Amino acid sequence: MTTPNDNPNPNPTPAPAPTPAPAAPTPKEPETFSADYVKELRRENAHYRTKAKEQEEAAQKALKDAEETTTKAKADADSRIIRAELKAAALKAGMIDLDGLKLADLSKVTLKDDGTLEGADALMEGLKKDKPYLFGQAATTSHPGKAPDPNPPTPKKATEMSADEYAAAKAAALNGGK
Repeated sequence: MTTPNDNPNPNPTPAPAPTPAPAAPTPKEPETFSADYVKELRRENAHYRTKAKEQEEAAQKALKDAEETTTKAKADADSRIIRAELKAAALKAGMIDLDGLKLADLSKVTLKDDGTLEGADALMEGLKKDKPYLFGQAATTSHPGKAPDPNPPTPKKATEMSADEYAAAKAAALNGGK
């Protein structure tokens, strides 16, 4: 039987040997390129610079065009909203024909951020004052007519009618009550 002290090598893992220091790098001679190769690289570099400049200009133009298109689309949408809201305000004010809005100066009417119109009421008042023929009685949805008779007519039995009354009632029923 062996005891732990019987092992002739007390260190089971030997220490690694020190690594030798790296040798000093040998200086390399600088690379030299031919003049033709350098000219070719410069031409290629100039070509890429020109191409990059063209791409930059194209990107700036595209950005400007997109901003103009967005601005125009927003102005068109605002104009449509203003016209629609003015039509509603004109009907509310009692305008007979909405073609009268073509006579109005819409430059003083603006669309607020919350979607309401500023200057629409003043425009309608000005139109009522300057062109009253465009406005009539305010339109209402109710139609005032003759009130119904509180006592509905009572039907008469055919056996209680005279021959002339019966003939008249029969003719009225066949003609649809006319």
